Amino acid sequence: MSPLSAIIESTRAWRRLLALLLLGVSALALLPAPEAGPDLGWDKFNHLAAFVALSFSAMLGWRGPRPLQIRVLLALLGYGALIELLQMLVPTRSAEWSDLLADAIGIGL
Repeated sequence: MSPLSAIIESTRAWRRLLALLLLGVSALALLPAPEAGPDLGWDKFNHLAAFVALSFSAMLGWRGPRPLQIRVLLALLGYGALIELLQMLVPTRSAEWSDLLADAIGIGL
């Protein structure tokens, strides 16, 4: 396998992981709140950890010039904002600006 094909395959793997993470985060954020589930002990830390994982896989999935990476990270922030807006429609969920701030800090890390 050539170095270029190894990079391309690696990029595809990171993009597939990102897609799976987006599905998992969406399900955890938009399904009615379970009594028990994945939890790191503090809601804001859950947000931070989720967006660190999303950002890490996105940066490895979209390697390229800085402007491209900034657009990808801004898209993740938009995704976090969309989740907060959609949570207003889920009876057992609530939207919080502090959740979006935790998402942004996770992206920044």
